[in-house]
Amino acid sequence: MFCWSLCVLSTGTVLQVSISLNKVELSVGESKFFTCTVIGEPVSINWFNPQGERIISNQRVVMHTEGVRSRLTIYNAIIEDAGIYRCQAVDIKGQTQEATVVLEIYQKLTFREVKTPQEFRQAEDAEVVCDVISSPVPAVSWFYKNREITPENSNRLQVLPNNNLQILKVAKEDEGVYRCEARVEARGEIDFRDIVVVVNVPPVLSVPQEAFNATADYQESVTFTCITSGSPDPEVTWLRKGRQIERSEQYMFNMLEGGKSTLTIKNIRQGDGGPYTCRASNKAGSKESEILLKVFVQPHITHLRNVTAVEGSAAMISCTAEGEPLPEISWRRASDGQTFSHGDKSQDGRVEVQGRHGKSMLTISGVRLSDWGRFDCEALSRIGGHQKSMFLDIEYAPKFQINHTIFYSWEGNPVNISCDVMSNPPATMLWRRDRFTISNEGTSNTRIHTAEGRSLLEVTPMSDRDFGRYNCTARNNIGARYQEFILAQADVPSNPYSVRLSSVSQRIASVTFMKPDSHGGVPIGHYIVNYKDQSSQEWRTVKSHGVQTMVLLTSLEPNTTYEVRVAAVNGKGQGEYSHTEIFQTLPIREPSPPTVHGQRAVGKAYRLGLVKQDDGGMPIVEYIIKYKTDKEEQWMTKLVPGMNDFTVLQPLQWNTRYNVEITARNVKGLSEPTYFQFVMPQKPDITADSLFSGLGLGAVVGLGLAGLLLLLVLVDVSCFFLRQCGLLMCISRKLCSKKTATSSKGKELEEGKAAYLKLPLKEENGKDVLKPDLIEIKVHSDNSIHTKQDDSKA
Repeated sequence: MFCWSLCVLSTGTVLQVSISLNKVELSVGESKFFTCTVIGEPVSINWFNPQGERIISNQRVVMHTEGVRSRLTIYNAIIEDAGIYRCQAVDIKGQTQEATVVLEIYQKLTFREVKTPQEFRQAEDAEVVCDVISSPVPAVSWFYKNREITPENSNRLQVLPNNNLQILKVAKEDEGVYRCEARVEARGEIDFRDIVVVVNVPPVLSVPQEAFNATADYQESVTFTCITSGSPDPEVTWLRKGRQIERSEQYMFNMLEGGKSTLTIKNIRQGDGGPYTCRASNKAGSKESEILLKVFVQPHITHLRNVTAVEGSAAMISCTAEGEPLPEISWRRASDGQTFSHGDKSQDGRVEVQGRHGKSMLTISGVRLSDWGRFDCEALSRIGGHQKSMFLDIEYAPKFQINHTIFYSWEGNPVNISCDVMSNPPATMLWRRDRFTISNEGTSNTRIHTAEGRSLLEVTPMSDRDFGRYNCTARNNIGARYQEFILAQADVPSNPYSVRLSSVSQRIASVTFMKPDSHGGVPIGHYIVNYKDQSSQEWRTVKSHGVQTMVLLTSLEPNTTYEVRVAAVNGKGQGEYSHTEIFQTLPIREPSPPTVHGQRAVGKAYRLGLVKQDDGGMPIVEYIIKYKTDKEEQWMTKLVPGMNDFTVLQPLQWNTRYNVEITARNVKGLSEPTYFQFVMPQKPDITADSLFSGLGLGAVVGLGLAGLLLLLVLVDVSCFFLRQCGLLMCISRKLCSKKTATSSKGKELEEGKAAYLKLPLKEENGKDVLKPDLIEIKVHSDNSIHTKQDDSKA
């Protein structure tokens, strides 16, 4: 339907305005546009809202004009948009013509913020919200378990004027799905929402055990238990001192069946004691219960410090300990192991202890250096004990450590005069001579070297004035002490005495003597021994090893008279010679019998070791070895050079006893014989074990490869004669023609000639090759193989 309006123009033309619709019903939230058409020549086209205001385009209401057409668009209509809208056209003379359209807005059924589920606390009055709107106002009904809720069938459930459902003193059995249904009779419109009602039950909490005992620092653990119920299942948290406990290496949480929740505290320490709170919380509320942990603490010493005291003063040592219960304290002196408790005193009355219940004081009167050292404080209770140590340091004036106060030297020889001091705190030291202080930088012939507890004065005497008294002074904050040293002139040693000759032989003699009565003030460095033939004027010299008072003379001539004398040497020089002694070496004689030891050798052999004894003054030329069996009369003889230290007798007989005589010979003659006996073992069996027992892995592998090669050769030879094939056949074919080789081979087979393969045999022990005995293998014309052992003794 169109709405028309006429306007007579100066030319006689009338504007005609029309709108596509004259009445429109629109639901809230919907969008609509209207088109206004003008017939004629309008100057402008405008739209006016129900309030009579000219419409200006915005985001929701948009006006668009093109020529004689104008379109009004309304987006997302709201209730306030309802009313009469006018489209007005204006001609050139300002005359207007308009058309109208009626816009009616209605609200469809709309559920606003209907939440599900909706939760309520048990025993409170619940109001289940169902916010639904429409125009006209909807009729709302509630259903539970497919039955409509009316005042007649329930006195606890009723629909409120705002369409919400009220449940008086809601209980757990009221949980379920409730339907909120809305109707608009005028439009036949219907809609609904299902709302889940959840009834939350506040937590119920119980604690099976309310108090626990534990001991700290023993890696003990304790587990608290809370039993909870409620809906929804309560969340259990554990608190200490108002703060929630977080999971860590020390705190472990666990949820068990039946609503049990546990807290395990590991490695309990002293600070873990006190109340713990178990809190159960859900949407309906929370509940708490307290558990007490009492921690027994083994004693722990908290205060014990090292003490420094001055010799002769008093020292007070304090020891404090804590624990549950408070411990008793005792002391132990490490130097002698003596113990002290409250009220105890030492035998000399200088050490006394006072104090109980975690505090103790040890007092030492008239402190001595012997009190220096470690003291142990021990705290004991019925839970356990703790021990800690302190150190008592004693300060004292310097004390000189050595009594050696006389030093020897000579002009030009430097000497070190050592001043060793023990003091606490460390002392400073200086040197004086004739009341003048020696500078630390030294002088032309003195130097000072300093280390902790020691000052070394190096003096190089240049004249007699440098010998005499030197003073060392040591000083610390406790006191000062001094020590006097004497630098005396040194001399050469006196002569050794009691020179003796021992172990005299043809070419060797041992000289022994007593050290000098005086070393001249300087330690003896070594001794020199002079010796010579009586017929000679030239002395030969042997130097001792260090300060040994025995010297060995070698390379002497047999049957010769010698003179010998001894002198001592120190840093100053050589002292006087001792009294000259005379001795004579022994004449040349036959050697002593040699020492013999035997050892079984490989196979039919025996090894004799020869140990030379006294050679009589001349080298051993040879050893004469004679040997025979018990059953033989004739001796077999073997000569061995004198430089050898062993010989091997072979070949010998199995299971036989042998007698041996060994004689040593030098240019003077023969020694007495040395007699020796040995028994050869039984002949061994040739088995795999005996063959390979003495061989290493490489030897066994080598024998295996040799055997494999031998087998291949045998097979190749057999193939050559029996099958006319193999490596040997190939070689023969190359050397001879095929025809000749074939005819020759056939002829040899027909004549029954045999081919031979001779193999060397091993000895029964698998090691030494015996006589070249052979095994003969014959291959006959009948293709049979025969073996023959040619007089083998294996």
